[in-house]
Amino acid sequence: MNTAEPLTYIPSPSVSSLSLGPVSISFYAVCIMTGIAVAVWLTSRRLTARGGSPGQALDVVMWAVPFGIIGGRLYHVITDYQLYFAPGKDPWGALRVWEGGLGIWGAIALGAVGAYIGCRRNKVSFLAFADAAAPGVLIAQAIGRWGNWFNNELYGDPSTLPWALEIHDMDLPAGSARLDAAGDPIILGYFAPTFLYESLWCLAAAALILFLDKKYALGAGAPFALYVALYTAGRFFFELMRSDYANTILGLRINTWVSAILFLGALTVFLSRRNRPRSSTTEPEQAPAHTGGR
Repeated sequence: MNTAEPLTYIPSPSVSSLSLGPVSISFYAVCIMTGIAVAVWLTSRRLTARGGSPGQALDVVMWAVPFGIIGGRLYHVITDYQLYFAPGKDPWGALRVWEGGLGIWGAIALGAVGAYIGCRRNKVSFLAFADAAAPGVLIAQAIGRWGNWFNNELYGDPSTLPWALEIHDMDLPAGSARLDAAGDPIILGYFAPTFLYESLWCLAAAALILFLDKKYALGAGAPFALYVALYTAGRFFFELMRSDYANTILGLRINTWVSAILFLGALTVFLSRRNRPRSSTTEPEQAPAHTGGR
C-alpha cells in the first residue's frame, strides 16, 4: 500500500509508548489524560461563573470520566467487534484501552450518566454542568486526537498533499513500528491526516461556543446542544474521508449515520433552547422561555 513520498509531509512517531522500568507509559493515554485535565480546568471556571463553588466540577468529573472511558470502549468494541473476536484475533485486546479505540458516542452517553450521578450527589444542576463542560470536552477531544498520531491511526486516503501524514506499520502491543530487514521502521505510505482535521475542527468549535455563550448568554442546554451539533457536523465529513476499517450500513460507516442523526437532533434542541434563561446551579432548570428574542 506504499505511495510515493511527497516533497513534504507530517512525520509520525515510530514509537507509541515509553518504558520506565517495569512501567509502560502509552502516549495515547497521556494525550487523553492531558485533554481531561484541560477540560476539568475550563469546566470548573465556567461552572463557577454559573454559581457553582470551587471543586464542584472536579467532584462531578470524578464520576463522569470513568463512566465515559468505559462507555467509549464498549461502543468501540461492539461496533468493531471483528478486531477482537474474529478468528485469529486476541479477545483480551478489547481491554487494552491504551492501544487506542474509544467510541465518542459511547463515551458521551455513559459519561453523561456518570455526570448525572455526580451532579445529584453534589447537588449541582446537570444542565449547568453540561453547558459548562461543552467547550472543554471539545478541547479534550482535540488533544486526545493526537494520541491517534502516536498510534499511527485515524487517517484517510493516500495523499500527495504537503501535509500528508506518514504512517508506519505499528505493533501497538510492543509500542513501536515493525522493522524491515535493514532495521528501519516500515512505512505503509502517506495519507490524508484526518486526525489533524478533526483536532482543528474541535478547537474551532470550542472557540465558537465560548464566543457565542459569552456574547449571547445562550439558554440552558443550548451550549451543550451546540457542542453536539458542531462536533457531529465535522465528524460526518471526517468519517467519509477515513480509509481505515469500519463496519458499514448501506455503504456508509456506522459513525457516519450516528453523526447525521445526532446532528439533526442537537440542532433542533439548540434552536429551541437558545433564547431561554442561561443555565445556573442556583436556578431551576425548567425556567420559562423568554418572550423576546436576543
